[in-house]
Amino acid sequence: MKHRIVILGAGYAGASAAGRLARRLHADDVDLVLVNAEPDFVERVRLHQVAAGQELRPRPLPDMLAGTGVTLRVARVTAVDVDRKVVALTDAEGGDANGGTADGGSAELGYDTLVYALGSSMAEHGVPGVAEHAYEVASRPGALRLRDRLAELAPGGRVVVVGGGLTGIEAASELAEARGDLDVALAVRGDLGDWLSPAGQRHVRTVFDRLGVTVHEHADVEQVGATEVLTGDGTTIPADVTAWSAGFAVHPIAAATGLRVSASGQVVADGTMRSVSHPDVYAVGDAALADGPLGTPLRMSCASGIPMAWQAADSIAARLTGGKLPNAPLGYVHQCISLGRQDAVIQLVTADDRAKPAAPGGRLAARYKELICKGAAYMVAHPLPYPARRRRLSAPARTTEPSRV
Repeated sequence: MKHRIVILGAGYAGASAAGRLARRLHADDVDLVLVNAEPDFVERVRLHQVAAGQELRPRPLPDMLAGTGVTLRVARVTAVDVDRKVVALTDAEGGDANGGTADGGSAELGYDTLVYALGSSMAEHGVPGVAEHAYEVASRPGALRLRDRLAELAPGGRVVVVGGGLTGIEAASELAEARGDLDVALAVRGDLGDWLSPAGQRHVRTVFDRLGVTVHEHADVEQVGATEVLTGDGTTIPADVTAWSAGFAVHPIAAATGLRVSASGQVVADGTMRSVSHPDVYAVGDAALADGPLGTPLRMSCASGIPMAWQAADSIAARLTGGKLPNAPLGYVHQCISLGRQDAVIQLVTADDRAKPAAPGGRLAARYKELICKGAAYMVAHPLPYPARRRRLSAPARTTEPSRV
């Protein structure tokens, strides 16, 4: 019987893991199934562009997976039973979930090895009014809703972006550039770009001044209303539209299993991306808590997710074929921050993600950032490097129970 490998989630990490596994392992020995709620690959790092009204190139997953031998299951994951080694699926439209039942769309998918890559979504942090009044750019549906709402605003409309991380800075600058007729503001808890080097901070401020973005620093947002944002010091910031980008929260499914998870709900993984509690489960991307080169946790980003996916795929292949486990440390080189379509800043960082002095910015940096975005999508479909010859599984790894579907 073939060894069944199921990958949950087709974001940067999950799709990269599926493609690399297909290139590492022989198709006669494994069944690779990639489960995703949408039939398309979503370039999450570009969702602020979607919100600003730009059209992105469609990236259907069937096209990206063509010729790899990976089977795509378009369905939502509702539960994972790590004791029975099955995943519960449902079709969002109540259909057959590409292999489920016709009476409600429920199905179970058995696995021998599971790659958990369900990612993250907008984190509300318990702030009142976020769910009722705020928009988000952490998902494609959310970015589309924000785009449609912004299209309704007349000139002079007030938009407040909450959150001073990479997403907040990119969203505020993108919206201000695309909609120069709107009053765009950014509310941040500390100083603008306070994790950047002085050169990086100066460049961000210069661009924000040019784009007319108002920055509310040391503004700890405690409530979101229909027409305003309230901060902890009693300040009211007028807002016809509030875009919430104050961090990410992981999918809650892992916390409901027997997997060991962190306080944030991330699956705790070792250096090979293997669950520390269940050796047949690997976790990658935002869903995983893994350490970088100096013992600090890897941040949620595609800069972490793709290398984590490669590490997991190589580790799975090594264990199934009797090969050598990878020992490459996972670290960082830079943070690429777009500031609209015509500007960006490239903050050079240490391997553990601390800012170095150098932070070039401008049009050349914008072109470089665009190459990084294109490269990330390319690497999902072409997870190089990989051996020219797929390795065969060892005999014990080929022995599995019949599939429970």
